[in-house]
Amino acid sequence: MNKQIAGMVLASAVPAAHAAVPELAGTWTLVAADVQRPDGSIERDYGAAPKGRLFIDARGRYALQIFKAERPRFASADKAAGTVDELRAAMLGSSTHYGTVALEDGQLVFRIEAASFPNWEGTVQRRTFELHGDELRYRVPARPDGGIPISVWRRMP
Repeated sequence: MNKQIAGMVLASAVPAAHAAVPELAGTWTLVAADVQRPDGSIERDYGAAPKGRLFIDARGRYALQIFKAERPRFASADKAAGTVDELRAAMLGSSTHYGTVALEDGQLVFRIEAASFPNWEGTVQRRTFELHGDELRYRVPARPDGGIPISVWRRMP
């Protein structure tokens, strides 16, 4: 009996906006991390073979990591001793953040709690998306140069 009551209390604590998130719950692997330029052309944003994972639980908590496969290794085993070029390549060759995600008004809404790019922390980002079976595709808000990142994920078994 107590387990049933606890389950009802937990279920009622999930915001209504998260009601549709279970269809996105699971582990996703990155298929593509591209960018659409203002002229409409598409380029690889994280190299030819980007790596990444997106984890979404049934309550809408998520963690996301994207890495450029071609990131150079540091000369030192101590990352604090990295050169400016090594640190720059590491920063620009990765994107990580976590928080909550919801489906609202036909968009994915990321409420970012922490991110490798500190300016995103505490922000809310709305992203248009398509979900076709086990493929999730969304567009990140445009960058200052007008480029629009496009992420494509495949649900893992």
